[in-house]
Amino acid sequence: MNYLKVNTMHSFLTVVIKSVFTCTFIFTFSIGAKAQSEDTTQVHNLPVITVDGVPFRNTVKKLDPLFGTYIYSGKKSEVISLNQQDAIITQKIARQLFAKVPGIFVYDMEGGNQMNIASRGLDPHRGWEFNMRKDGIIINSDMYGYPASHYSIPLESIDRIEVVRGTGSLQYGAQFGGMINYISKKGNESKPIGFESNNTIGSYNMLSTYNAIGGTYKKISYYVYHSVRKRDGYRKNEETDYDAQGVNLTYQATANLSIRLDWARSNYLYRIPGPLTDAMFLADPTQATRSRNYYNPTINVPSIKVNWQVTPITKLEFISSAVIGARKSVLFDKIATISDTINLATGQFNARQVDIDSFNSYTQELRILHQYSIGGKKNALAAGIQLMNNDLHRSQLGKGTTGGDYTLALADPTWGRDLHFITNNVALFVENNTALSDRLSINIGARLESGQSDMSGNIVYYPENAIPLTIKHRFPLLGTSFTYKIKRNGELYGGIAQTYRPMLFKDIIPASTFEEIDPGIKDARGFNAEIGYKGNYKNIQWDVTAFALQYLNRYGTLALLNDKGVFYTYRTNVGNSLTKGLEIFVQYQKALSHNINLTLFTSTSLMDGRYTKGELKSGNKNIDIKDNKIESVPDVISRNGVTFQYKNISLSALYSYTSSTFADAFNTVTPSTNGAVGIVPSYGITDVNVSYKLGPALEFKLSVANVGDVQYFTKRPLFYPGPGVWPSDGRNGAFSLIFRI
Repeated sequence: MNYLKVNTMHSFLTVVIKSVFTCTFIFTFSIGAKAQSEDTTQVHNLPVITVDGVPFRNTVKKLDPLFGTYIYSGKKSEVISLNQQDAIITQKIARQLFAKVPGIFVYDMEGGNQMNIASRGLDPHRGWEFNMRKDGIIINSDMYGYPASHYSIPLESIDRIEVVRGTGSLQYGAQFGGMINYISKKGNESKPIGFESNNTIGSYNMLSTYNAIGGTYKKISYYVYHSVRKRDGYRKNEETDYDAQGVNLTYQATANLSIRLDWARSNYLYRIPGPLTDAMFLADPTQATRSRNYYNPTINVPSIKVNWQVTPITKLEFISSAVIGARKSVLFDKIATISDTINLATGQFNARQVDIDSFNSYTQELRILHQYSIGGKKNALAAGIQLMNNDLHRSQLGKGTTGGDYTLALADPTWGRDLHFITNNVALFVENNTALSDRLSINIGARLESGQSDMSGNIVYYPENAIPLTIKHRFPLLGTSFTYKIKRNGELYGGIAQTYRPMLFKDIIPASTFEEIDPGIKDARGFNAEIGYKGNYKNIQWDVTAFALQYLNRYGTLALLNDKGVFYTYRTNVGNSLTKGLEIFVQYQKALSHNINLTLFTSTSLMDGRYTKGELKSGNKNIDIKDNKIESVPDVISRNGVTFQYKNISLSALYSYTSSTFADAFNTVTPSTNGAVGIVPSYGITDVNVSYKLGPALEFKLSVANVGDVQYFTKRPLFYPGPGVWPSDGRNGAFSLIFRI
C-alpha cells in the first residue's frame, strides 16, 4: 500500500469530518433561527406514538411487477439489501452475499477481487453468463468479444443487488444466466453533506478503507467515494493491491426529468500463486508454484442517464455508457508440474508471457414503459433499442522479462497475437404485459439481435485461413411468461424464453500456446423455462421453482495429450445439454419478544445437468458423452442459516454445502498428474457473522469465515488462471468499523 497516499487520505478525511461538523452546525443553526423568526403558527402538542420491536435483518425481497422501464411480472427475481447484511461485504464472500438466492454456484478465486458466480449449471468465470449491470449500465467488458466482468465493484458503494433469472432476458440481453444489477448508494436527500467511512482489518494482513461523501443541495444530488484495500493471500506469493473511485451527480431538472452523470473506476494488481496438483494440495494447500505471475485489470465505466416521466403512464430512459480499460497479465503460463526455476543454460528465469486486452465498449440504450387500460384492466408495454459498438484489442504472447517484478516490458517488440475484434450490433426488444383478470396476467415478448464482428490483425503461429474474419449475429428470440395470484398470500409464475450466446473472441482464438480451437465451432443457443410458486403465510416466506435450461452447441475445453504425449487443451462445442432442477427458498421469521427476533432459512438447489448429445475425440478414438454430467454442475447446493437479533445486536451463522462435480465432459474421476482434470470433491463451509449498531452513526461487524478451516477447492479451470487445483481460503476473520454522519 502506498503509505503516502494513506496519510494524505487521512488528512483529507480529517478536514472532511471537521467540515461536516461545521457545516452541520451552521446549517442546523441557520434553519433553526429561520424557523424561530418566521414561524407564526400555533403549537399543538400531539400524543407520542411508540413503535415496539426490532426490524428483521437479512431479508430478501422480490422486484415489483413494473419497476423503472422493466416488466418483472412473471419473472423469478431476488433483491439483496447489503445494508442489512451481517456479513462484512468488504471481503466479497459470494456464498454469504448470495446465501438466499438458491442455486448460485460460487467459484472462489483471487481472494475476493471479483464475483465468479453462475446459476442453473452455467460457467461461473467472472459471471460472464450473466448480463452484469450497475444502475442499469452494462459492465461486462465486451458482450461479443469477452463478456467477463473485469470491473471490480467496491460493495461498500452498493445499496442492493437485483438478481433476475434467464426468462427475463428479452428485455436486457440474451445471456443464459439472467441479469445481476448492482444498485449504487445515493447522496443523502435530507442534507447537503453526509459522510460514511467503512474500515476493515482481517486475516492475511488485510487492510481496507472506504470513504464517501454525499448529499443534496437544491436540485443537485451527489455521491463520491474512494476505496483502498490491501491483502496478502491464504497462499504463499499471493497479494492484492486494490483501489477504486466513483462519483455520480444527479440533476433533478423538473419533477419529471432527471439527468445523472456517473463515472466509476477499479484497479487492482493481483500476484498469482499458481496452480497445484492434487498431491501438492493434499500436502500443503497454502504452497505456491509461482512467484512471478501477476494480473492487473484497470477498468473505467463512464455513463450518462436520462429519466423522463413523459406522462403519468409513460416512462422513458436513455443510457449512454462505456467500458474502457485493459486486462493485463504477466505469467509463466505453464501447468503445475512445470516448475518456474532458473534456466541452467542462461542462469536466469525463463521469460514470462505478457498479455494485454484493451476494451473499448460503447452502448446506447433507449427504453420506454407505457401503461394502458383495456376493459378496465391495466396493461404495460416495454420496448426499446440497444446499440453496441465495441473494439477489443488483444495483444498477447509477448515475450516478457526474466525478472520477478510486475512489468509489461517486452524483450521482443513483436506480439504473438495482435488483433482487433470489432463488433457492431443492434437489438430491438418489446414485451407486453396483459392482465386477463384480477389474478392472471401474461407477458409476450420478442428480441431481435442483428450485427457482426470483424477481426483483423496478425497471429504468428496460426494459419490465417483457419480463422473466420467475420462473424454475423442474427438471432430472433421469443418468450412468454405468466403470473397467477392465489388468494392474498401466494403467486404462481412461470415462463419460457429463447436465448443464445455468441461465439466469443476466445472461442475462435487460442488463449495460450497449449490451447487449440476447433475450426468448426458454432454459436450456442437454447432456452430457459421455469415454473414457480412464491408467497408467505404468517411467519413463513417461500419461493420454490422448477426449471429447465437447454444449451445447444455448449462450449467447453478438453484436456488432452497429443501424439507425442504433450498436454494441450481443445476448445470446441462439446455437445448439447439440458439442466433440470429445483430451487427452494424457505424462511421462517418470528419475533420472540419486543427485543428478540429469530430467522431460519434454507436456500437449496437440486440439479441434474447432463449432455443430451455429444461426441468428443480422445487420442484416436471418438467417445460418446451422451448422459455424462456437465462440468461444474453440482447435484446439490444448499445454504442454511440462522440469525438471532437482540436489540441492536445481530448474530448469523451460515452452513454452505456443495456436492462434488466433474472438471471435464469425459467425467474423469481420477485426477490427472497435473491436476487439470478429475473430480472436485464436495465441501461444507460454516461462517459466523456478528453486527452491532451503536445508534445510526456507528456500527461494528465481526466475521469468521470457514470456521472449521476446511481445505477445499471449487473448480479446476482449464484456462485463466491456469489448469490445476486452486485452493480456496481456509479459516479467516475480519473486523469492520462503520461510521456515518
